[in-house]
Amino acid sequence: MCNRLRFLKSRVTGENGALSAYDRNDYFEWIRLYDTLTKENRAELRALAEILPDKPLISVVMPVYNPSPKWLIEAIESVRGQIYPHWELCIADDASTDKAIRPILERYAKKDRRIKIIIRRTNGHISAASNSALSLATGGWIALIDHDDLLAEQALFRVAEAINRNPGLRLIYSDEDKISENGRRFDPYFKCDWNMDLFFSQNMISHLGAYNAALVRELGGFREGLEGSQDYDLALRCVERMEPGQIRHIPRILYHWRAHAESTAQDMNAKPYAYQAGKKALDEHFIREGVNASAELLDCGMYRIRYALPDAPPLVSLIILTRNQQKLLEACIKSILNRTSYSNYEILIIDNGSDDAAALQGLKQLQGNPRIRVVADGRPFNFSALNNAAVKLARGEVVGLLNNDLEVISPGWLSEMVSHALRPGVGCVGARLLYPDETLQHGGVVLGLGGVAGHAHKHLPCFMHGYFGRARLIQSFSAVTAACLVIRKSLYEKVEGFNELALQLAYNDIDFCLRVGEAGYRNIWTPYAELYHHESATRGSEDTPEKQARFSKEVQYMMQHWGDKLLNDPSYSPNLTLKHEDFSLAWPPRV
Repeated sequence: MCNRLRFLKSRVTGENGALSAYDRNDYFEWIRLYDTLTKENRAELRALAEILPDKPLISVVMPVYNPSPKWLIEAIESVRGQIYPHWELCIADDASTDKAIRPILERYAKKDRRIKIIIRRTNGHISAASNSALSLATGGWIALIDHDDLLAEQALFRVAEAINRNPGLRLIYSDEDKISENGRRFDPYFKCDWNMDLFFSQNMISHLGAYNAALVRELGGFREGLEGSQDYDLALRCVERMEPGQIRHIPRILYHWRAHAESTAQDMNAKPYAYQAGKKALDEHFIREGVNASAELLDCGMYRIRYALPDAPPLVSLIILTRNQQKLLEACIKSILNRTSYSNYEILIIDNGSDDAAALQGLKQLQGNPRIRVVADGRPFNFSALNNAAVKLARGEVVGLLNNDLEVISPGWLSEMVSHALRPGVGCVGARLLYPDETLQHGGVVLGLGGVAGHAHKHLPCFMHGYFGRARLIQSFSAVTAACLVIRKSLYEKVEGFNELALQLAYNDIDFCLRVGEAGYRNIWTPYAELYHHESATRGSEDTPEKQARFSKEVQYMMQHWGDKLLNDPSYSPNLTLKHEDFSLAWPPRV
């Protein structure tokens, strides 16, 4: 696995006079420029709130137990200060022992008729308390807030606005950040749009989460026994009852999560039971859905989902294009044969005109292995056409496209990729690829990076978790690289393979993945299939006028054919940059 010793010291440097990574992530300045409401902004939003055709009542549910009185007051005032006026605040005090809490709640209930309180006689923990607060709610929507957190001024307006734009919504979530004990905002999480596989890896809904109230009541509210992850469990049960189109992400910071010594916002070890409860919620979700899968708690407080293979795993045809480069191919094949735990596979090598004597001799020797077929295809190099022809020759139910400059690291790489490829609704499956210097080469593809597309977290030291864990979590991306891509053969054929005419070399995998997405499938990236990638070691770089002209033409095709989709990747955030591959802030955001 990756070598931490290479990265005992990390450095931040600028590029060609551009802002350094530190400057690009100056969140205080970003807030000043792009997330600070002026008097005029507030007036405009209030006017828009008044003319909304539908003004849903939003019930804000707040369970309370011994918070800091100061922070409780700030939390309540953040609701009272909402630009959108059609809300009620439903508070349940879970038998707080701090004598200061009840008078605060009673004072606010008298001051503002929209504030309702219930005082529990016995402590029942957060699920019971949340249900008590829920019993007070009369609104059509439920929004959740902790007793020491803050809502942004525009939070409930943005929720109401989303409901008006799409009345069929049943779940809404927003971006969030943290707020220190002295009120400093930091660590913003700019989320992507609905991403089910990332959601199984972390509770990406969390704050601010707003739910259709009828659905919450139908499900019986919060479940006791899931304390600490009761909101994750609620979200999982809600998602089971809705279509992806009924879930909406608002790409704005609408919630400020208080970070203090007793909160998980500051220390995941503050409430270790919460993470075990999350694992239980996930496992029970898969049981309800009839999916043979189980959750594993990671050391970062997030989750890995393991999907079981069928009792008789399908034949996988691993397709490798090559030309000369005997040592690279030999190392690739040797690593597959010696380090792959999945047993039912064949290797189909497409020799695209090798003329080196050593390479030809090596190919001849490889043909002696019953797992390996070598097929000569001497046409002018066209990555798309060569792969399309090879897939037709594949005997497997599943095909894997592999570069000849890969080396297997994790023995379970193919088992992991196939386990996802066989899941209903999954299209392409991509792997975690490392450079030989043990930095990340491929962590999924983000549309729009550098113009057309780029690799997420490129050059990140391999032991680092990346942006909110996304360099180490199973998730959906709009595209993954064909340097190591697994897909069912029937689906490859359904979308008619790679574009042989317009995209002979560059971006054919991006175009292919986007067409798989348009066909109704989601593309998955998994960090648990890990290989080294000696990128472009075979064909070299775009260093001739002919290659550069072809590349320019293929860029033009992608921009004309896919247009604005390249600038609005649902697996990324409009608040994050398209100039760098490090998830730094966008200046300005594209919201």
